[in-house]
Amino acid sequence: MIETENLSISFGGATLFENVSIKFNSENCYGLIGANGAGKSTFLKILAGDIEPSKGQVIIPKGKRVAMLRQNQFAFDNEKALNTVLMGHPELYKIYKERDELYSKSEMTEEEGIRIGELESEFAEIDGYTAEAEAATMLNDLDISNDHHEKLMKDLEPGIKVRVLLAQALFGNPDILLLDEPTNQLDYISVLWLEKFLFDFKNTVIVVSHDRHFLNKVCTHIADVDYKNIKIFVGNYDFWQQSSNLIQSQLQDQHKKQTDKIKELEDFVRRFSANASKSKQATSRKKLIDKIRPDELATTSRRSPYIAFKAQRPCGNNILKVSKVSHSVNGVQLLKNVSFTLNRHDKIAITGRNDLSRTILLDLLAGKETPDEGTIEWGNNSIPTYFPKDNSEFFKEDITLFEWLDNFTKQDDDQLIRGFLGRMLFSGEAVEKDVKVLSGGEKARAMFSKQMLAEGNVLLFDEPTDHLDLEAITTLNEGLIKFDECILFTSHDFELLNTVANRVIEVTPNGMIDRMSNFNDYMQNPEVANLRKKLYEK
Repeated sequence: MIETENLSISFGGATLFENVSIKFNSENCYGLIGANGAGKSTFLKILAGDIEPSKGQVIIPKGKRVAMLRQNQFAFDNEKALNTVLMGHPELYKIYKERDELYSKSEMTEEEGIRIGELESEFAEIDGYTAEAEAATMLNDLDISNDHHEKLMKDLEPGIKVRVLLAQALFGNPDILLLDEPTNQLDYISVLWLEKFLFDFKNTVIVVSHDRHFLNKVCTHIADVDYKNIKIFVGNYDFWQQSSNLIQSQLQDQHKKQTDKIKELEDFVRRFSANASKSKQATSRKKLIDKIRPDELATTSRRSPYIAFKAQRPCGNNILKVSKVSHSVNGVQLLKNVSFTLNRHDKIAITGRNDLSRTILLDLLAGKETPDEGTIEWGNNSIPTYFPKDNSEFFKEDITLFEWLDNFTKQDDDQLIRGFLGRMLFSGEAVEKDVKVLSGGEKARAMFSKQMLAEGNVLLFDEPTDHLDLEAITTLNEGLIKFDECILFTSHDFELLNTVANRVIEVTPNGMIDRMSNFNDYMQNPEVANLRKKLYEK
């Protein structure tokens, strides 16, 4: 169990939380949700002791251990992967390290011999003798083979580093587990493993995630960060969404009824206050107005953009043909003999264990890179538009957001530009913001504006949900479902994969798999699983 008492925190005069008193109980998994900037990660850091609150306190029962998955992939670069996992249990690792240092000496003093005896006793009490085996098993379960266990973290691929850090947080059965975006860069198999781990985990879990599918699978409660407060709802994300919408609708209905009643009373007062025979009634109604006047509805930090893609013309019969494409980066084979034809209304999820392989394929399709071997042919009626994972090259100029989007159209129409930006929640002075200082989420929304303005009929997306809050992810999901032409996309958001894709292409260094299927059926297909195993083991 962990709780807060009258917790408040402010940055630069802006208040994120005010007098938050909340309790998180054992055997429950709490999904911490809220708009970007609402303070979810900050709250986790306060619970972990990384940040001091402006006021109030965090209460953790004596002897209870807190473990946290953080997003800094470079914090353990000079440590071996296995040791990085063991460091998730600081008390154990401290003993482990001192014990190894003493045993490495050719000769020990009498004092050191006594100390070894003390350490052995302490090590046994916290199950230290099985620690290495448990850490290795956890890494193997996360598809990190033994030959990676002794490698330095800086020598591992980003996707593997993320899984090592996840193993670090989970290691040693912590009493309170804090997870900040645990599914980021995890493949589908690893996410399934994590879902099962958390389902069996009997202590307290608080998780920040933008993956709705994951929140629905693991959460017993939702902790909603809004209105500078945190409110707990029983149930998973879908249940919270239904409950929240119902509560908001009821509040709005009540507010409208009170407002309508006040208007009716005010009309009466206005008509009869000067009438002697009605003056008492008018005075009575004035008092009643003061009693029933509603408070202003609190302003939510949640805002949903409007994402809807429209093609300027339908795709033709010949949309895209990819023939025997192979490609390497720095001598590492990423794609081999990739061939496929894009058909009308295809919505293809591009998957694979290596994020770079997927990105390279989209870069090749978008013309950003040239394949080492093979050809890519677009049809005459095809209008591809690309949303890259790394959009930094688009935001280097010292110009306003309005000027930036205006550069992507030949039409001299200020209202058109303001309209597209307005859909993405940029209005008023926000359109005059310098593009260099936009946040990750703002840049993503700006790129959606650019893509909608282009009216392409083949949409290419590389991890479009990165940096988005749940509201933006939901409206993007709806926009892609409704789009009637072609889409090729990568994503770690399994709700997006499951609801948008009607075809799956998996790329490996040794070939590809291509199936007409939704994503869930594809991942559960035994034939595909056997083929995938052969391709990755070559």
